[in-house]
Amino acid sequence: MNLDLTCIYEVKLPSVPASISDVEHLIEKACADLNISEDLFGNILISVTEGVNNAIVHGNGGDATRSVEVAVLNNESWICFKIKDQGAGFDPEAIPDPTAPENLLKENGRGVFLMKSLSDNLIFEEGGSVVTICFNR
Repeated sequence: MNLDLTCIYEVKLPSVPASISDVEHLIEKACADLNISEDLFGNILISVTEGVNNAIVHGNGGDATRSVEVAVLNNESWICFKIKDQGAGFDPEAIPDPTAPENLLKENGRGVFLMKSLSDNLIFEEGGSVVTICFNR
């Protein structure tokens, strides 16, 4: 998907839980600067914080010496968030369906499902260590 996006913000964060609040502030600033609707803001906030949490916990294994990079990309029609971790990646197609009866009571495994459901386009690259979450503005 080639959207001709411009990077408007970029941060590099340590793989620690406290970085989630830094990402929340980044999302708030970007959405305010771009005049994103409140409804879309909610979807962005949930999807992007979930993506960053996955990068910290699963991608980087919670290793505080590793980092997560987050870029905010934009054009007239789209706002996208590119999240990159330093892990080995994963196969997004191999994730069990969280809506299957045998998975309904599991405590985790819903992150990618949420990101897909709340965004307009979800792109995995570099073996799953980079995810771009896009929203129609």
